[in-house]
Amino acid sequence: MDSSPGVLILCSLLCSVSAQAPVVSVEPRAATVRQGESASFRCQVGSGAPPVQLQWKRANNQALPDNAKVGPDGSVLTIAKARPENQGQYRCMASNSAGRSTAMAVLNVKYAPKVQLTQAGPLQVRMGEPVSVDCRATGRPRPTTTWKRQGSTLQLVTKETNYVNTIQWPAVHPEDSGVYICQAENSEGVAEVKIKIVVQGQPGAPVASVDATEMTVVDGHTITMSCQASGSPLPVITWSKLRAPLPWKHTVSGGVLTLNGVGRQDSGQYICNATNIHGYSEAYMQMEVESPPYATSLPDQVRLQPGDALSLQCLALGTHPIQIEWSRGGRVSLPPGSESTKDGSLQIAHVKLSDAGTYKCVATNHIGSSEALARVIIRGELGFGLRI
Repeated sequence: MDSSPGVLILCSLLCSVSAQAPVVSVEPRAATVRQGESASFRCQVGSGAPPVQLQWKRANNQALPDNAKVGPDGSVLTIAKARPENQGQYRCMASNSAGRSTAMAVLNVKYAPKVQLTQAGPLQVRMGEPVSVDCRATGRPRPTTTWKRQGSTLQLVTKETNYVNTIQWPAVHPEDSGVYICQAENSEGVAEVKIKIVVQGQPGAPVASVDATEMTVVDGHTITMSCQASGSPLPVITWSKLRAPLPWKHTVSGGVLTLNGVGRQDSGQYICNATNIHGYSEAYMQMEVESPPYATSLPDQVRLQPGDALSLQCLALGTHPIQIEWSRGGRVSLPPGSESTKDGSLQIAHVKLSDAGTYKCVATNHIGSSEALARVIIRGELGFGLRI
């Protein structure tokens, strides 16, 4: 047998190649999907003596979730309709007779917030007692949580620790009674949960309440707000408006506030105050007044010559959103080349004699509609300096 050094070196190289452990990589190394979407990872063998066996597992050696599927050759892992608990690391393990190697992939699952309170309402507490309510929010990305009182847009001062947002009172008063909302928000959505807190006063102390904390009404209507109060002696009930006087067309009788012919300027927070010798209590009502549109055309009459540019603007006041549409009187369509925009503008670059007439803009919202007219007069020349 020839045992020359060259033959030995060649044999050593061939043997080392044939006994090489596999080298693997995963593409992509990381993926981010929304809840309900799917993600796939491919395990690629760069080198290694065949046959190479591939196997996918969770990074902690746990079995794959029930919504995970592996392709026929074991190289492709697909997570179908991803769930929040699918987030984490996945490991592709390649093995042959010479050894084994692994490569990791990371799956991130984004989902809308979920919120939960440590206590269920309604929460009955006594005046003067300390109260705290914890709100825990989950979601990816991490949601921001805020507390607010129903009927008020003001954000309450709270304490946040370890994903828990806490609202607390060192000592509650009757006016603290109400519905409180914990809201969590991230890029995937918004969630909220409510709790009602009822503060029971000392014997005789007033406690005020209203039938509803929010109302939406239509401009021009007459509305009533009813306030009840318990206590001994019987509390005196008065009404006020936050940072503004009450509308001049108002009456108060038996705790009922009546507003006649409300307008948009009457929107705001109304406060019922119940008072007796033991103290006072407040309840709040938020009212929003919506109005149908009122349309005007600027200008409402214009005189032009053939070739001039026409520009009309329809202005509309009222509750948004408001849609504006231009048309032409007498069931005649708008002239060719005319342009109307969402903001109520109508443009004709070069008018002709046939473009004269009445133009109408109609403004519409979910309450009603209004229209305005504009008259367009076009004068031309017949020759010899005569005008028509």
